[in-house]
Amino acid sequence: MMQDPNEIKEKIISALKSKGPSLPVHIAGEIKTSILFSSAFLGELLSEKKVRISHMRVGSSPLYFLPGQESFLENFSQHLKSKEKEAFLLLKEKRFLADSIQSPAIRVALREIRDFALPFKNGEEIIWRYFLVPESEFKIIEEKPIEAEIKKPVVATTKPIKDAEKPLEIFEKQEKPKQVKRATKQRRKKTPDMEDKFFGKIKEFLSKNSIELLDIKNFGRRELMLKVRDKEQEKILIAYNKKKISDSDIVKAHKKASALGLPYMIIGLNEPAKKTSELIKAMKNLSSIHGLK
Repeated sequence: MMQDPNEIKEKIISALKSKGPSLPVHIAGEIKTSILFSSAFLGELLSEKKVRISHMRVGSSPLYFLPGQESFLENFSQHLKSKEKEAFLLLKEKRFLADSIQSPAIRVALREIRDFALPFKNGEEIIWRYFLVPESEFKIIEEKPIEAEIKKPVVATTKPIKDAEKPLEIFEKQEKPKQVKRATKQRRKKTPDMEDKFFGKIKEFLSKNSIELLDIKNFGRRELMLKVRDKEQEKILIAYNKKKISDSDIVKAHKKASALGLPYMIIGLNEPAKKTSELIKAMKNLSSIHGLK
């Protein structure tokens, strides 16, 4: 006899009320059905906004939970990757962190732990707050000179601000074009927001191509060097924040990947030039090149 779909959904909601945030495999066990079947019903409940889904993954699966159970996600923080775990613990301890004074790796990690790190703006500064701490408790953070690598974050002072800014949509934010004077065109400086936008494009590329981000080897304005897993194989991915990738960029990427003993991938803002693509294709079957002298 076929079960009533609404009855199955009620069983799932009841299981989540009892167990808290759960994986599809655990829900399947609770309602005595297959993972595929339970995932389908969880998808329907998600579209109906009766359940929520985590950005964090436990293994390869997200967690499903009921509205109001967000605080229970803390129990799964041990599944965060090393740098993400470091950012999580730092933010939990300090409650608020100013984005610009964090090290590049921590800045990237804060953008990855979207279940726990919530951004808003105080003036022009991006501030991260721990998800269980109200924004109203934010206090002005004293600015200090930015060093290449700051290990100790600046702590908040006791001077409260009157009203916190509206929440910042940092993950979907579109950059506003800057005005250019008629007489001379000024080149735009690279800002943290532009870096975030570039890294956001890289993350979108990874997600679209089912490539897993394993580690951040280097994070700069012009270049990202990541360790990834593509089709069960670990690789180095080097992304250049530039319109045209030169031959020297390819050679440089090759040397960096070779030093780590891994194959590599290259990403640029645009498709490679036709002659570059043809050269790469020609090199695949090249055995060697000899000179007569």
